[in-house]
Amino acid sequence: MVMKVHGSVFSAPTMRVLIALHEKDLEFKFVFVDLRAGKHRKELFLALNPFGQVPAFEDGDLKLFESRAITQYIAHVYEDKGTPLVCEGKANIFSWMEVEAHQFDPAASKLHWELVYKSKIGMATDAAVVKDAEANLAKVLDIYEARLSQSKYLSCDCFTLADLHHLSALTSLMGTLVKKLLDARPKVSAWVADIMTPPALAKVLAMRNQQ
Repeated sequence: MVMKVHGSVFSAPTMRVLIALHEKDLEFKFVFVDLRAGKHRKELFLALNPFGQVPAFEDGDLKLFESRAITQYIAHVYEDKGTPLVCEGKANIFSWMEVEAHQFDPAASKLHWELVYKSKIGMATDAAVVKDAEANLAKVLDIYEARLSQSKYLSCDCFTLADLHHLSALTSLMGTLVKKLLDARPKVSAWVADIMTPPALAKVLAMRNQQ
């Protein structure tokens, strides 16, 4: 039975799951959920994710939600497929996955909302929010710069979920003034350039262009 991902390719959490599936070279069916039409609040979707948020994931009888939980399932259950997304014996991958979720993503999401999404819907950017979020992100990136002087990637010398989880946010922010925060840190800049080159990300961006 083919796996199914229910979501929107313009959703950062959905992108996370799609990238992981492509890294693993797994066959799946993408089921578009029209967020503007409120399809994520309908009974059919709520049966998959009672919180009404994309993505939702099906693998046979198994139903999952929360993008980072889904990517971990994919990485561990299909560990023998495609790109290894966990480092064997490297427990600190869990720490860096938590850092992305609780330190990096909150600041990155605020910047995406202010610098990318608001302009698309005709809302004014809140300069104070941008300034505060940039300062918070800069602190995180300083820690990343130090970490990346010790290993090629965040958790070890292999590309893992700890790196992959950043890709959806980085994709949207690279076209904004936030890029200067990344470029100002040589190790971070090299890491970003490295992790944004895999074919899996290009395949997901191609899916966006078809929507």
